Amino acid sequence: MVTGLVLGKFYPLHSGHIGLIEFAQNQCDELVVLVCASDSETIAGSIRLQWLKETFIQEPKIKPILFNYSEGHLPNTSISSKSVSEIWAFEIKKILNQVDIIFSSEIYGDYLADLLHCRHLIFQPERITSKISSTQIRENPFKYWDYLAYSARPYFVKKICLYGTESTGKSTLTKKLAAHFHTDFVPEMAREIIEKTDECTEKHLVQIAELHALAIKKKLKTANKILFVDTDLNITRSYSKFLFSNQLKVQDWVEEVNQFDIYLYLDNDAPHIQDGTRLDEQQRNKLDVYHKNELTDRAINFELVSGNWHQRFEKAVSIIEDFLAFKNKE
Repeated sequence: MVTGLVLGKFYPLHSGHIGLIEFAQNQCDELVVLVCASDSETIAGSIRLQWLKETFIQEPKIKPILFNYSEGHLPNTSISSKSVSEIWAFEIKKILNQVDIIFSSEIYGDYLADLLHCRHLIFQPERITSKISSTQIRENPFKYWDYLAYSARPYFVKKICLYGTESTGKSTLTKKLAAHFHTDFVPEMAREIIEKTDECTEKHLVQIAELHALAIKKKLKTANKILFVDTDLNITRSYSKFLFSNQLKVQDWVEEVNQFDIYLYLDNDAPHIQDGTRLDEQQRNKLDVYHKNELTDRAINFELVSGNWHQRFEKAVSIIEDFLAFKNKE
């Protein structure tokens, strides 16, 4: 059996990496893809390993393996060097019993192949397929979005949450913003569980929080750079206090999913529209105070969006465009 090796940081996984791996798998019976993740890098090795597993889930001969290392122990350099290759070859021998072919697009592949007594097949040294570096993608993922592996894109999606009490246009504005920015959105999930607010129980709130978090995870995979989300866990917490005077308890994964880059709060100066499922206007305004107090207590900085329906849309678009322009300059 011919065993091949591709090693790299995949920091992040992009089209050039995928091209190399696809080339390599056609040249061997088993292909080990070694994810080399140092202790100074900002994206966990486990996340990068999962990107590879997801990308090549239908390819049984591809075996992604995670190798976490300390930069104090192993050199971390993008420059091909015989001395550095000697150190890495020693570590690779500890991990793999057999390597017959090394695949790379760098000269270090020659050094490693000599040290590991195997062949080196070079893949597009001029980077014809992907004339872009991982560093450039990390520094500006939106600019180089099309180079990112589909499995890696959710990590870089910016999440935007819309807050507000009942009857302030959250659902409508969430959909309009998603259409305007050519992306996906997550609707409020309360109506999937219950029809009327005054029928809600504490059990319902836990179900709503979990269903909403699952929807966020799912829609991150279809989002185009940004994802709009109608309400979040903090609003569900606020309902728990408002309706039951209790703290809402959820699992850690629900908390982790509910982290956002921008928070927009729709002011309650909008006309109250009773559709038969909502609180009355007095209760709506009381709930507004609960929501704002919850966000203040949790140090959530939000942008207040007021005015008529058109003004709210224009204000929200302006805030988001300013944010995206700032991120593109970073």
